[in-house]
Amino acid sequence: MSVISEDSVRGGSLFKDISADNDDWEPTEIESMCMNCHQNGMTRLLLTRIPFFKEIIVSSFSCPNCSWSNTEIQSAGRIQDQGVCYALKIKSKKDLNREVVKADSATTRIPELDFEIPPFTQKGALSTVEGLLDRAVAGLEQDQPVRRATDPEVAEKIDEFIQKLRKLKEVENEFTLVIEDPSGNSFVENPVAPQKDEALTVSWFKRTAQQDIQLGLKAEDDLDEEPAGSDLDAMRSEVLVFDTNCPECNAPASTNMKLVQIPHFKEVIIMATNCDSCGHRTNEVKSGGATEEQGTKITLHITDPSDMTRDVLKSETCSVAIPELEFELGMAAISGKFTTLEGLLKDIKELIVSKNPFICGDSSTTDRVQKLNEFGEKLDKVIAGEMNVHVILDDPAGNSYLQNVYAPEPDPEMTTERYTRSFEQNEELGLNDMKTEGYQE
Repeated sequence: MSVISEDSVRGGSLFKDISADNDDWEPTEIESMCMNCHQNGMTRLLLTRIPFFKEIIVSSFSCPNCSWSNTEIQSAGRIQDQGVCYALKIKSKKDLNREVVKADSATTRIPELDFEIPPFTQKGALSTVEGLLDRAVAGLEQDQPVRRATDPEVAEKIDEFIQKLRKLKEVENEFTLVIEDPSGNSFVENPVAPQKDEALTVSWFKRTAQQDIQLGLKAEDDLDEEPAGSDLDAMRSEVLVFDTNCPECNAPASTNMKLVQIPHFKEVIIMATNCDSCGHRTNEVKSGGATEEQGTKITLHITDPSDMTRDVLKSETCSVAIPELEFELGMAAISGKFTTLEGLLKDIKELIVSKNPFICGDSSTTDRVQKLNEFGEKLDKVIAGEMNVHVILDDPAGNSYLQNVYAPEPDPEMTTERYTRSFEQNEELGLNDMKTEGYQE
């Protein structure tokens, strides 16, 4: 840190002779006061551009009287509309030489060591990955002599952790460097730019109200004035990820969840789980609203192969029937899906023909296998548009949907019927015993 004297700035702007497009850059030198010995030192300022990133100001101060020095960087641009998060897999010593811009608002993490440098605890720096590690070690070593005298046990643990940080520079094991900056002004070099870097993951995120306050974009009084729907709006615009266990091998996995608005219908929740251990993949659709007051019965007359491209939302309470094939599938046979009509029919064929346990092994009979194979061939003809049939989606909960390609005009090949549920249907949905008014009496 240095204080610039009034006489040091002559002729207007500090950067009047500096251009970001100028190949012959010279730093601007300014005489300024040293905050260590209060004598005059020299501050050097340089406006420079980082390839595939932006302009920054590099500031360096040195004092010839006490030999104190300091360097830092500042963004020459504005705070970005979104925050940025860089996750770099360090696999070799070559990765330690990557250029890194760390703004003072950035959080630095190394998950393998459970190590984190909070925002605004260090000045911004233009360095390398190795330089960030050295800086972290220097910060931890700074007060070690005092700790060894006052609290030897804590000092010993910090010494052990410093050795772990130093060992990272040998890259004996792969580790991850994460830089998360809500200002969006941090940067990690991609050495193969503009091609994609397989070791580097870059993601953008919406800042929280608290982060806006830390960056000076909002006053603290604005925290309580956040609109009530902001959380829901943020949820609609991003994919939520939460940890779970694989239903097949019980290994840790992740589930992605997204709110999707279906045109001319309602909002649904799409959930997908991928297991890296066994490769198992599932996807499921849940209704984003309540059970409708009436059930819905949708009938589509398939007359053209293009009908197979219609979007279909089949809730878990919906049954599927094809009268021409004398086929009906109960509501619980297939989980909720958001797909096309072709995708739904292929799932039905896979369930009935390919995954049917009664046509495999000792339980199979020639007659049964032949009938199911014939049914599969008929379904193939329907999918290919060679057979005109009616597909009926009957959902007592009213949460299923079939795309009307003529919307908002009526579809001549599709009818939608609303009906009052029977007592048995309400019983299956658990509505008969549900009391939403006066339940405390």
